Amino acid sequence: MKTIRLSIIGFGAVGQGVAKVILDKQVYLEKIGIDFKVVAIADSRTAVIDEDGVDLAAVISRKKTEGTVGSEKLTGLEIIETIDHELVVETTPTNIVTGGAGLGNMFMAFKHGRDLVTSNKGPLAMKYGELIAAAEASGSKFLFEATVGGAMPVLNLARDVLAGNKITNVEGIFNGTCNYILTRMMEEHAPYEQMLAEAQELGYAETDPTYDVEGIDTACKLVILANCVFGMNATHEDVTVTGITKITPEALMLAQNDGYVIKLIGEVNDSRINVAPKLVPIDHPLAVGGSLNVASMQTDLSGPITVTGRGAGSIETASAILSDMISIYRD
Repeated sequence: MKTIRLSIIGFGAVGQGVAKVILDKQVYLEKIGIDFKVVAIADSRTAVIDEDGVDLAAVISRKKTEGTVGSEKLTGLEIIETIDHELVVETTPTNIVTGGAGLGNMFMAFKHGRDLVTSNKGPLAMKYGELIAAAEASGSKFLFEATVGGAMPVLNLARDVLAGNKITNVEGIFNGTCNYILTRMMEEHAPYEQMLAEAQELGYAETDPTYDVEGIDTACKLVILANCVFGMNATHEDVTVTGITKITPEALMLAQNDGYVIKLIGEVNDSRINVAPKLVPIDHPLAVGGSLNVASMQTDLSGPITVTGRGAGSIETASAILSDMISIYRD
């Protein structure tokens, strides 16, 4: 059995999801010979540390009842620097303006030669090249599947499964909130504001939905795709972005009468990165409904390859994080 000591930095929905999937997949992990031992967890205010392994169920329960993970006052940055462990799971909130706490956490992990898996797209959308260089210089493994498609495999599909193929174009729906709103507007013939409120009530949209509905979230994901798949050195400022706030029920109905749906489509190739509402034929693979995400890759050898899945959700995102963790240590 290979024991991997790890920290979880950020214990919101995704961080808690990671703890839950580690607990739920113990039997499977034992079968493949990996023991993920969580030795430290930090949220924005507190931390819990145990070199023998944190009681994950107890920490999840405490977070729900008390709003904190423990009594220690160490920050995530201090844990990465001072606690002996091999892997950092970075799940702090995304900030595309400053990179947030995640940016410093990542550089600190690489400074100390720790491997890192993250769902935090902000730092990657800002300083992708610098982070990759820092990881390579330290010999750290650095995987971030969860930053682009949640449970929908996009980056690993492009890098591993389609190895040997030249990918010439990627397009798709990369934001479940926008897709839900547009789907419901068409179904109910209802205005944007009404369906946004419904999405917020159901937890699909944040109280401040700007990142989602203005296309910023999709733009950040496309930047990561552009840099990872096409070898570009892009930031979110290189993306042409139009959101969904101006779409009307009348526009959706006119499109439907002509055999189309309107979707917020992100597209990236070696010459452009673009996010905008587009007409999609109703029977097209990109015409998925509800909160689903979809990505279609055009390749030279395999033709178009399309994947669909849930692009958000704590367990769904945690599943991509766990997949990256296993990928690093299984061999």
